[in-house]
Amino acid sequence: MFRSTGARAGLLGLVALAGCSARQPGEELARPQPVFDVAAFFAGRTHGDATLKIIFKDPEPVRVEGLGRAAADGTLVLDQVVKRGNRPPEKRQWRFRPLGGNRYTGTLTDATGPVSGDVQGNMLHLRYRMKDGVTAEQWIYLQPGGRTALNRMRLTKLGITVGHLDETIRKLD
Repeated sequence: MFRSTGARAGLLGLVALAGCSARQPGEELARPQPVFDVAAFFAGRTHGDATLKIIFKDPEPVRVEGLGRAAADGTLVLDQVVKRGNRPPEKRQWRFRPLGGNRYTGTLTDATGPVSGDVQGNMLHLRYRMKDGVTAEQWIYLQPGGRTALNRMRLTKLGITVGHLDETIRKLD
């Protein structure tokens, strides 16, 4: 079936990576308190420092500057400037609105469809599909004191984990 050792090693690596994706990143950070108030945390200025690791590439730093505000209809609008490695900064916008029962829906300029989310205790779990066909899932854990959150993102394509991001987000206002 596979004649080269390199092809077998590559397949084994992909299988191993797929097996690792069954666990929720950062699940050891989940707590019942403090309850994640999405609008309160992201209102005003936030700053995130992250490391993005894409399969077969070196890790790269990511810096995110955010400014959140409530729209007239109660939607949280979060404007961000994202600086990834040596690339020029990019702007993106999130729009979230509560559906009730700790569930959220929204949009993201990088996504092809809706963003769905839910809060369980200190964790905000987000799911969406990106424009390049990659599915993104984020688990954002509010830390005690309510001024810091830890973001663990997993990127998958065809069910295989192709990248992950670890970020610390700090509320500045």
